[in-house]
Amino acid sequence: MNPLPVLLLLVFQLFTIIPGSLSAQRSHPTLNSEAPLPAANRIQVYLPLLKGKRVGLFANPTSLVGNKHLVDTLLALGVHITRVFGPEHGFRGKADAGATVDNYLDAATGIPVISLFGKKRKPDAEDLKEVDVLLFDIQDVGTRFYTYISSLQEFMEAAFENSKPLMILDRPNPNGFYVDGPVLDTAFRSFVGMQPIPIVYGMTMAEYAFMIAGEHWLSPKANEKYAYYQRARNSPDTAFHFQVIKCANYTHKSFYQLPVKPSPNLPDMASVYWYPGTCLFEGTILSEGRGTEHPFAEFGHPSLPDSLFAFTPVSREGANQPKLMNQVCHGWNLSGKPDEVLKKINGHIPISYLLEAYRLFPDKSGFFLPAKNQDPRLNAFNRLAGNSHLMEQIQSGLSEDAIRKSWEKDIQAFKKIRKKYLLYPDFE
Repeated sequence: MNPLPVLLLLVFQLFTIIPGSLSAQRSHPTLNSEAPLPAANRIQVYLPLLKGKRVGLFANPTSLVGNKHLVDTLLALGVHITRVFGPEHGFRGKADAGATVDNYLDAATGIPVISLFGKKRKPDAEDLKEVDVLLFDIQDVGTRFYTYISSLQEFMEAAFENSKPLMILDRPNPNGFYVDGPVLDTAFRSFVGMQPIPIVYGMTMAEYAFMIAGEHWLSPKANEKYAYYQRARNSPDTAFHFQVIKCANYTHKSFYQLPVKPSPNLPDMASVYWYPGTCLFEGTILSEGRGTEHPFAEFGHPSLPDSLFAFTPVSREGANQPKLMNQVCHGWNLSGKPDEVLKKINGHIPISYLLEAYRLFPDKSGFFLPAKNQDPRLNAFNRLAGNSHLMEQIQSGLSEDAIRKSWEKDIQAFKKIRKKYLLYPDFE
């Protein structure tokens, strides 16, 4: 009899993928002969591990198996789902950014849905009482401030702390083909940036999960449990505790066209590609394009020159009260075909528009949103940037090249850590 029936074994059961060609000289993704396949589609691999178990599923509208939601797919296959957990924007994905979503019963299935965004960010022992296995399946977009990786960390901690087996169904990262941006100073840690990683970190959710566990970046109790599982990993007759199902046909050079928008204000691939740079406008007085047809690909302000592109944010689903609502703004429209956008970005966070907007803005003292209690660690822009240096660099008129050069040392140090946890061939 195994003396540890509750504290289950950590195993790395990583399934075969089809590698694509690699080229260190290219900084944008390439089309594969076979499209990347999210792990959720590989039902035959993970279904046997869920049969007969009470499953708690972390999911949102991106949790698809083909055109069908994972919840509906698993229910049709006889899997017993007792809880659904929802991140920012909610399980059905229609809530505004940052909006609190209460617990409720899902109308389509009758399953209790527990919101993990707001005051409560991780399941507690009561939530997990009717759960045998936790399952995580969310489409990420590969930026530090996109809160799904913060939700992933909290979910992992809850699983380890409560000795619940955790399975992650991995998905391709549409921005997984480069690493760029300032590395977060942990003094500026928040839910939009919990770990010392660049804005674009070039990892899938599963790779990121292995990194934060392997680098002991979880809660003290979760780190302790994870270390225990590693020591016990060669014990016989134990079930999995932490398992990843990999994508097929994916490398970090892959082009992955998202089949559904990952959140209400990322409606297309152009927005997804611009987002790592233009999300920084959320920390400024400018509109970042919420309330338009092209959020994060349109941005501006009424005070900018009227010779620029004009747009007017209005109330929309997912942006009920957008910044500068019903005001004519002047700025930029960067929407376009994905391949054209990729060429413009060329493997770098697009910060040139941020620098130009600051240069053109007449009242520079009001460009950045003020910090609460004048504490730079609570400043919205600094939390997104991960430090106070980027704001200072912009205010001092530092060039884009000089700003990028200031990131290089930390990026190279991060890449060495990142390499240890990659599950797929890299872009370099």
